[in-house]
Amino acid sequence: MCVGYVKTTISKHCHNIQVIYRLLFCAFFSALMKQRLLLLLFFSIPYFSLSQHLSPSQKYRIIQGNNSVESKNYYLLALIQANKEARTLLKTDSVLVRLARTKVQQLKTSLSECKSESRCYTERMKFSPDDIQTIGSQLARLYSPSNALGKLVTDHLIPSGTYYLHKNLSPDKLLVKAWEQDAAGINFAIGVYAQGQKPNYPAIDSIGFNVRDARYAQLVNACTQAVWDETRNSTLFFEPSLTSALRFLEINEREHAADFEPMATGENRAAYEKVAKVNWSKYPYTVILVPGAGPDDPTVPLSASGMLRCRVAALRYREGMAPFVVVSGGRVHPYKTRFSEAFEMKRYLMAVMGIPEDAIIIEPHARHTTTNMRNCARLIFRYGMPFDKPCLTSTTKSQSYYISEGVLEKRCQQELGYVPYRNGKRLSDTESEFYPLLESLQINPTEPLDP
Repeated sequence: MCVGYVKTTISKHCHNIQVIYRLLFCAFFSALMKQRLLLLLFFSIPYFSLSQHLSPSQKYRIIQGNNSVESKNYYLLALIQANKEARTLLKTDSVLVRLARTKVQQLKTSLSECKSESRCYTERMKFSPDDIQTIGSQLARLYSPSNALGKLVTDHLIPSGTYYLHKNLSPDKLLVKAWEQDAAGINFAIGVYAQGQKPNYPAIDSIGFNVRDARYAQLVNACTQAVWDETRNSTLFFEPSLTSALRFLEINEREHAADFEPMATGENRAAYEKVAKVNWSKYPYTVILVPGAGPDDPTVPLSASGMLRCRVAALRYREGMAPFVVVSGGRVHPYKTRFSEAFEMKRYLMAVMGIPEDAIIIEPHARHTTTNMRNCARLIFRYGMPFDKPCLTSTTKSQSYYISEGVLEKRCQQELGYVPYRNGKRLSDTESEFYPLLESLQINPTEPLDP
């Protein structure tokens, strides 16, 4: 019975490491009972070739695609645009081509039909529930482990970790979930930045226009015209809606996800190049994380609290606690500030505290403590630093306990759908350990400014 189970399920489930372990156990037990089958198993299971695709890889490099806003928010769609074989496969499928042309036609007719009703335009930009389901089913039908979609999953989606919460799914189902996530993210961005729906943090992330103003419909009409003009010849099913989301982020001046990108060759270049030279055994911690604190005055680049946090972190750096200080915080407070918390903290650390540039890593996208932690974990992974070594948060007493006493973990679970770190020991009122987790790589489709 065990032999039959192995033979019938091994080809179907070989992508799942847990299933493989069960098969190996079953084979071992059967061999003990009947003194056969082990040889068959070792020749039948491509275990070693599969293992490299079973989890995210620090050797993987994110494909930038057309721009960082797109690739960071909608990675599957950015990959399709960047991959000729996948793009060709999808652009020649009759079902998907028909959906693309229908969407382009909806944009065109809205220009004459919607007039002063701004929501009339923007609703046609979104994917409908039927669209999402139909496209998902078609992607599953087109998927094959050996074709362009199969390679997209095994060579990019899995090693990137960008859809990590779906890691236990089969590759074809992971592809569909990635599509559903990207579609939901596009609809969310259009809902907030075209229709004026509430974002997760209304005080800092809301739309920049009054959607009730009669002139707003004129702006939406102009934006629709631009999107239609740009995508009217497209046969790629997602491009009209994707372009709509990107254009409304642009005209709202909300392309924050692209700030300072690519950082490894720009603002973080000195530190990034230093990573490979570090003797990690000399340091108890990988990095010292300093979460940002935005000022209330739009003319002030760095708050008093931000300065004090930097001072304390500089002390820990000079004590040899870690080879790098990560300063984390985007253009957050006050609403539409032009100052980046991370960039201003880096300037302060260098100019006032004398910390060398190659010891400072900026993380200029986080908009809350949840993503201070998450984005720091991501940088540790992407920059090839030890991922199993503890890190240190250095901040004010109140925030330090907020991070370590379980309150932030609950908020992470609520807002991100996971906790991107694990707490370690407390060292002082201002310092506490944490360990980065792979869940941090998962894209958040409801935070287009910092996905």
